[in-house]
Amino acid sequence: MERSDMTTTRTRTDGWLLWLMTLPFFLLVILFNYVPLAGWSMAFVRYIPGLSIFKSEYVGFDYFQQLFGTGGELPKAITNTLALGFLGILASPLSMILAILITEVGQRRLRKFIQVALSLPNFISFIIVYAIFFTFFSVDGGLVNALLLKLHLISEPTNLLGNESATWLFQTFVVVWKTIGWSAIIYIGAITSIDLELYDAASVDGAGRFKKALHVTIPGLMPTFTVLLLLSVGNLLGSNFEQIFVFHNALNHDRIVTLDYYSYQAGLVNFDFSLGTAIGVFKSVTSLVILFAANGVIKRISGNSII
Repeated sequence: MERSDMTTTRTRTDGWLLWLMTLPFFLLVILFNYVPLAGWSMAFVRYIPGLSIFKSEYVGFDYFQQLFGTGGELPKAITNTLALGFLGILASPLSMILAILITEVGQRRLRKFIQVALSLPNFISFIIVYAIFFTFFSVDGGLVNALLLKLHLISEPTNLLGNESATWLFQTFVVVWKTIGWSAIIYIGAITSIDLELYDAASVDGAGRFKKALHVTIPGLMPTFTVLLLLSVGNLLGSNFEQIFVFHNALNHDRIVTLDYYSYQAGLVNFDFSLGTAIGVFKSVTSLVILFAANGVIKRISGNSII
């Protein structure tokens, strides 16, 4: 057998081995992401716990009519979900800016320390996050209120955790604080792949650090930013349920209830599993439509897309 034939055979064998290595991950994705879609059938029957779905009464789109009927919290939930989603998208460039600032730090150890320190909140559960923010912003004994009162900057404590008018901005701040360091790692990896000759050429033209970042780094990060932006748009209706659950209270309910929380309330609190499933189906289908629409628009504008 000639050497070229042996190389071709070895390449094919290696390709099959790589496919076999990825097979377990494809199976896990199918098992945990696609098999549960069979539960969508619950939205079209009058499901009773303990009774098989196949034996439940078929009601067609009755629960969707109930969902879009008057008197429900759907408009409120959609408004809050979209508001929090859009604010999250508006805050998404902060991760790219942070990544650029981190890479500009000259000392390697200091740069690594900053990167690790800012990434740690991503691994903290929202229960602990709530405890941290409660310690700082609660009315009774909160460190921020105590400090502002001591400095005579405010006359009475501010209940930021229950301030309805500040809920959207406050929850966006919580998400940014928790995830910005971790999200910046993606951009840091993308920065390392930018051709160094572009920076050398910019230096020859007399560009300083700011102009290099503006004319070399940011354009080099735009493909990565576009992909992450599309993923964020696709998840526009997918708010962090854990965050909403722990920060929810009677004072901020009208501005914090989202589609995920509304589904939880209908399905697990009120035991109306079919209505809760209908809310989930509506959210998933709408998110898919938004993703394809945003992908088409961005593909026309920049030529980059994920589909």
